[in-house]
Amino acid sequence: MRTSAIDPRGGRVSSPTGRPVPQPTPRSAEFWASGADGTLRIATCGACGRRTHPQPPMCPHCRSRDVMMRPVSGRGVVVAVTVNEQQWLPSFPPPYIIAIVALEEDSSARLTTNIVGCDRTDVEIGTRVRVLFEQADDDIWIPLFELDPDATGLGPVPEPEDVTARVRPMASAQKFESAVAITGVGQSQVGRRLMVDPLTLTVDACTAAVADAGLDLSDIDGLATYPGGSLGGGLTEGGTMPVEEILRLRPTWVSGGSEFPGQNGSIMAAMLAVAAGLCRHVLCFRTVWESTHAALIRDGRWKVANARATGMMEGRAPYGAMSAANWIALSASHYFHRYGGGRETLGRIAVNARTNAAGNPEAVYRDPITLDDHLGARMISSPLGLYDCDVPVDGAVAVIVSAAETAADGRQPPVYVEAVGTQITETLSWDQGTLTHLPQSLGPSAHLWSRTDFRPEHVDVALLYDGFTFNALSWLEGLGFCELGGAGDFIGDGTAIALGGRLPLNPHGGQLSAGRLHGYGFVREAVLQLRHQALGRQVEGARLAAVTAGGGVPSGALLLRR
Repeated sequence: MRTSAIDPRGGRVSSPTGRPVPQPTPRSAEFWASGADGTLRIATCGACGRRTHPQPPMCPHCRSRDVMMRPVSGRGVVVAVTVNEQQWLPSFPPPYIIAIVALEEDSSARLTTNIVGCDRTDVEIGTRVRVLFEQADDDIWIPLFELDPDATGLGPVPEPEDVTARVRPMASAQKFESAVAITGVGQSQVGRRLMVDPLTLTVDACTAAVADAGLDLSDIDGLATYPGGSLGGGLTEGGTMPVEEILRLRPTWVSGGSEFPGQNGSIMAAMLAVAAGLCRHVLCFRTVWESTHAALIRDGRWKVANARATGMMEGRAPYGAMSAANWIALSASHYFHRYGGGRETLGRIAVNARTNAAGNPEAVYRDPITLDDHLGARMISSPLGLYDCDVPVDGAVAVIVSAAETAADGRQPPVYVEAVGTQITETLSWDQGTLTHLPQSLGPSAHLWSRTDFRPEHVDVALLYDGFTFNALSWLEGLGFCELGGAGDFIGDGTAIALGGRLPLNPHGGQLSAGRLHGYGFVREAVLQLRHQALGRQVEGARLAAVTAGGGVPSGALLLRR
């Protein structure tokens, strides 16, 4: 019997219980159909016996092609858990428990799912669970989990991998970073619900950056952006094509896409183009208009099509894990389970961001908050509350990457690139790889230090991606400013990361308070700090800045110097 239905309020095809329905693909159809007989099936390698999820065409462990969907016990252990309190979907009301369950047969094979039929206080990391299925359509059975009544005690939790051992040595003694400099930065108006066309914001930022560098538009011979024209949700102005149509630069090289080492990976791509001799001055830009887009949807002026969940949301939307807040909360839960500590550490990061934003006239939120304000704010997805989440805004940032030999002729003091961190050393997944930290923050961090003689103690200011407070915590530890699990002690009462502290963190307020400019805002702030032009928030004598971007996978890091 067909049981799926169209939610009349729009957005996604949902099941009778309100769950979004996944769209099976040739790769995943057998997984979604396996619950018809009450048996969970997972891809299993006939050569080495390892399980993998989702089903791969080749075993990632031994590279055998003998991979088939085979039955498993359906039992597992909760290795990360969050209680979602935010209403993301009109037909799927909170609260509900989202978890990552490691299968009993192979703890590296995991499912993001819901734990049902119990109280939120009954579930912790280590809780043993068993599968049950909810039919969403004729051929779609959504695997959920319930407490295992036959189990006693907590189950084993997988140990973290040493991903730093996988860092590759430099491929060449010649560093491309030495061939480039950042010569200009620009920013449009930034605010909430500006109701301004995003291309207008882009052009404002781009022309400001070109002028800041002392260049003319005719000097620009390259364009680079993230994420290009492919994403909706107010996350792009449309990519390089509409921008070139307006500016008519006639570039010799363009680049735009979402599969870079973080949002700032598009700037790294520009550096490579300049170092290779394709361009002399590349205009990089990043535009968001999420705040206006969300307002248009709420007002009914932007229609959202009903559709099944596809792509990366195929395995998340059916469980109401609609936001990075959910996915990162899962990692945070595992972190606090393994290392101890609690929300106070996250709160210190949030309070520091707001305190710093008070000195930044461009910041969206400048009124001070206290640790009590942070802890008392409504929960979004435990352990993340309202002030642990960044602020969606409208705005654009542009950066000029130039050939190093031209930098001395610019209008501003050039900022040089000491090193980049780009290597992937972790499984590129929100649930199959790193659990202790933001996925893909450890590998790029280790790679960064392999390309420079500088060490963490030499850094004067840290511009660390803080889409959520736990992101910044992960980067602090990944970059080696403190040991893994040591952020609570490092941050202490907050003075260590404040202006004047041992490592000033996000002096402009970060995305938590200045607004989510999706990575590029950190590069601009680093440039202003290293030029000693960050009025009202300048880190005294700043000469070396660490910059990161990427709220998950993939991500990247930069080391910039005066």
